[in-house]
Amino acid sequence: MDKDRVKGAIDDVAGRAKRQVGEWTGDTKAQVEGAAQQVKGKAEKAWGNVKDAARDTKDQIQKDESQHEREKNEKVEREQKSEHQVSSHR
Repeated sequence: MDKDRVKGAIDDVAGRAKRQVGEWTGDTKAQVEGAAQQVKGKAEKAWGNVKDAARDTKDQIQKDESQHEREKNEKVEREQKSEHQVSSHR
């Protein structure tokens, strides 16, 4: 999990609390600050999600490439083994 997602979640919750307290007390400044902190938190969480998705995609591509390389090497080995068996029977 990306650190931006964690930081974003904390900012979102803190902003929500600040906004709620502002609503209870009638403090519009606290309401606005809390709402702004919530927006910041949501943006941080979204950015963390994007980074996590990019990292996951990169990892999957590398995994797929490794698998493809293994399959290619196995095919070459089978072909070489097959050629060796044919030439030894001649």
